[in-house]
Amino acid sequence: MIKQILVLFFIYSAVFGQYSPKSYQLDKKKLNKIDNLQSINDETPSSNSIQDIIATDNLIILGTSRGLSLSEDNGENWTNFYQKEPFGEDGTTAIGYNNGIIWATTGKTTEINGEYLPDGTGIKYSTDNGKSWTSIPQPVDNAGDSSIVYGINTLRALPVTTTINNISYDVAFTKNTVWISSFAGGLRKSSDMGVTWERVILPPDTLDSISPNDVLNFSLQPVAGKFGNESWLNHRVFSVLGVNDSTLYVGTSGGINKSTDNGISWKKFNHQNQANPISGNFVVGLGFNKADNSIWAATWKAEGLDEYWAVSHSSDGGKNWEVTLPDEHAHNIGFKYFNASDFDVMAPTDKGIFRSNNNGNTWIQPTKIKDSYTNVPIATNIFYAATSNRLNATDYNIWVGSNNGLARLSETNGFWEGEWKVYLASSELKTDETYAFPNPFSPAQELIKIKYSQSKDAKVTIRIMNFNMELVRVLVQNTQRGTGEIFEFWDGKDELGAIVTNGVYFYRIDSEALNSPLFGKIMVLK
Repeated sequence: MIKQILVLFFIYSAVFGQYSPKSYQLDKKKLNKIDNLQSINDETPSSNSIQDIIATDNLIILGTSRGLSLSEDNGENWTNFYQKEPFGEDGTTAIGYNNGIIWATTGKTTEINGEYLPDGTGIKYSTDNGKSWTSIPQPVDNAGDSSIVYGINTLRALPVTTTINNISYDVAFTKNTVWISSFAGGLRKSSDMGVTWERVILPPDTLDSISPNDVLNFSLQPVAGKFGNESWLNHRVFSVLGVNDSTLYVGTSGGINKSTDNGISWKKFNHQNQANPISGNFVVGLGFNKADNSIWAATWKAEGLDEYWAVSHSSDGGKNWEVTLPDEHAHNIGFKYFNASDFDVMAPTDKGIFRSNNNGNTWIQPTKIKDSYTNVPIATNIFYAATSNRLNATDYNIWVGSNNGLARLSETNGFWEGEWKVYLASSELKTDETYAFPNPFSPAQELIKIKYSQSKDAKVTIRIMNFNMELVRVLVQNTQRGTGEIFEFWDGKDELGAIVTNGVYFYRIDSEALNSPLFGKIMVLK
């Protein structure tokens, strides 16, 4: 399940799928995020931008900006599928796990006429925990695929003939069926393990439900263009959730769609058509709570003036919704299960990770996420994913993924209490090397990590300077540091506590263990 959307809206000038998209990209989650990593260390995941997490027993699966990472021993060791076939250098945009099969959708950014646009690079699956993979091209249409049969109707349908903006953000499963949600490609399903894909009709904005026996007259079309004047927010698909053999929920820019007959008939829930509605119609993430069969959604403001960002949940299959965490930009929903009926719900947001043990009535954040042994923190407010796995009758792990690292909490001491382990992907260094990451960085969202190493215990001083080599901040002053790899953190502030302006900055490391100072460059981009 995808937890953050790269692209909000695209405007097509379409003639049978040929379009010139303009994109508005969120700066929260980027494909091919610059992590300054020159090599992959299998002691950690391949990237610090963790888009999605699946945890089951000791198997941990991560979707990251640098491919897929997998651990079969609860995070002690990792296998990273980056710069390896069939992932190459693609980012993973969604992951799924069903009947022992790992699924991943992938994408990259492609430059077209000076614009950097999302480009779907397909679907991969493995039946043997990543030892081998089957690669499937991103589904596209032929130029003549301009109609689709739905029950007694033959409807016009915009053919999507390119992979640009045709990128899959979510993957889900019902009995013998795989589902993907792709912005340009819409909702698609496969009943033959991805060999063929079928477009799926959802209600247009003007209808709250459709069934095959209805007399219908609309096009399958997310935006207006030369193909037609219709522009349906509910055909812009972002999230999909399979609940059982035949029930699924689909999140779009127009609300939440529910089918109980495996995607044939649909009923739509949105902010405008219910007495107790979702907060907003842009549905970026969906979660199913197996403890009480409730549906949870990260619901953002779309186009309605009274819509707003929040988490929405329903205990009656979508007929009524309760809204919690108002004004928070949640990216996904996760759960921690204690038994068949006792659970906590987690919401990763742009302001940290929230957790509730009373069905969303109150939310609590961890006081800190810092490695219990190294003291290295997760230095960001932006979280994309959260889940948990149970090791035995009393021991649980909580996993949280951010734009700046992965963390595991072995929760043995109570709510948000226990031993934290922080995973930071970084390249190995020699004693005469240093670098900073992520770079560029935004002080409002994260801390930048300055990495260096030394061969013996020694006192260290680190200074930050501007482009004119004027002192901005003394970050570390004649402070004792140990041997091996070391991380220091800068919050982007000067000596007076003000956030510095955008631009290029330099840092200088002086250490008694070094023969000469080390220098590095940092780009601040707010």
